[in-house]
Amino acid sequence: AQIAAHVQGEVVGDENTDIVGVGSLEGAKAGEITHYSNRRFKAQLASTKASAVFLDSNSVELCPVNAVVVANPQYAFAQIAKTFDRRNLTPKGIHPTAQIDQAAKIGNEVSIGPNVHIGPDCRIDDGVELCANVCIGAHSVIGAGTSIRENVVIYHDVQIGEHCVVHANSTIGADGFGIVPDSSGMLHDMPQVGGVRIGSDVSIGPSCTVDRGAIDNTVIHDNVKMDDHVHIGHNCEIGEHSILCGRSGLAGSVTLGTYCVLGGGVGVAGDGPLTIADGVEVGAMTYVSRDIDEPGRYSGATLHTDNAIWRRNMLRLNELDALAKRIKQLEKTLTDKVSGSEAELRSE
Repeated sequence: AQIAAHVQGEVVGDENTDIVGVGSLEGAKAGEITHYSNRRFKAQLASTKASAVFLDSNSVELCPVNAVVVANPQYAFAQIAKTFDRRNLTPKGIHPTAQIDQAAKIGNEVSIGPNVHIGPDCRIDDGVELCANVCIGAHSVIGAGTSIRENVVIYHDVQIGEHCVVHANSTIGADGFGIVPDSSGMLHDMPQVGGVRIGSDVSIGPSCTVDRGAIDNTVIHDNVKMDDHVHIGHNCEIGEHSILCGRSGLAGSVTLGTYCVLGGGVGVAGDGPLTIADGVEVGAMTYVSRDIDEPGRYSGATLHTDNAIWRRNMLRLNELDALAKRIKQLEKTLTDKVSGSEAELRSE
């Protein structure tokens, strides 16, 4: 009954059943609650050992155990799963090994763990959690309720909004990959003088990198979700509510619209600034090299196949340019012949 009240749901069954944890439809045990959100798991629902299941009103008759009826079972499950999170939180207060510059401003109810370093003129707002070994550079701001996990490095002049999560080993605000050759061909790093601006409710997975802007800021808007090993190049802008899956990467100066999804391993890079429209979904392992102007689903990956067939196909792929030229020449020859025949008929 307490769970149903929390998610604005309705209990079908025994509302006094005790729930002590969460689980999957197939793996849940007595005392755990799960969710049924996809008809493909109908057989698992029928055999579940869970004590209760989140589901919608159309699925109540399929459920052999107690149910909590809600409009969005998966979201309701996510809300409740938070209460069973077993992660050890950093204790409230400031650990004695933390190094905090005198010019930094620290809010109330903060949790600052071992070996944390906070530079000058930083602002750490109320309820922020900084886990062990976090390093925050000068003039940076961490918004209220944000959690920065172990070993994260945040460079100078980075702003992160409220209720964000930055997972372990990520780096925010390192120099972008700006390189300039001199007259002899010697390569030199271009100074990166912009910053990073991250909105609220943003989640950045482990081992991600967000480069600072070369001149203007790199910007990630509200409610963006990034999986692990995602790279955001300098001067990129990521629109609200977009999702970037694992190992996707944006070269510098890419603008990604709102409500976009980049699948795992997607690469986005062009000869210059590149823009992807709102509502674009790009399939895994696709390479995007030019603007996408219309919403929709785009893919460019080659499906796996037998190795011998794949080798033959790749050899033929290398011949496509020559084949296209031959077809063009054949079309011209055919057109010339047809035109000649028509001319002869007219003369007769």
